[in-house]
Order: sequence, then structure tokens, then C-alpha cells
Amino acid sequence: MHWVRGAALSVVVAMTGALAACSSAPPLFAPDGQPTTLVQCPAGSDNCDQQAQAMCGGAFDTIRTTTQNGVRSLLYACRGK
Repeated sequence: MHWVRGAALSVVVAMTGALAACSSAPPLFAPDGQPTTLVQCPAGSDNCDQQAQAMCGGAFDTIRTTTQNGVRSLLYACRGK
């Protein structure tokens, strides 16, 4: 029974670490007033796109994307439904 609890704890710790690898910022606004959000993820992963899709409930427009020092930054705006 103790090994099951230990295994479950390991999974929770791993998931927390994976989520901590990405970050997001509060909404920003484009010059035209369109609300945008900035997320940062490890370079080479699709975590930023996955976060944007999840937050937007689907489609989003990429405003700007940059990669520096192994970190990808994605500034996006959700598309209207």
C-alpha cells in the first residue's frame, strides 16, 4: 500500500514540475485594443501552443513569437467565437 502512495506522489511531483516549466502573464493589449496573453515555455516544445489553445478554447492568432536562451515566448490573442 505504501508503494502505491509513493508512486502517486511521484506522479504529482512530476506533473507539478512540468507545469512549472511553463508560465503565463496577465492579459496585455495590442495597439488595436485586442486583448493578448504572453506564455513562455521551453524552446522546442509545443507547450506554448497547447496552453494558448486551452485558454482560448480552440483557435488563436499569434501576435509575436521569440526564442531566447532556451525559452520560447508566445504572444497570442484568442479568436472570436
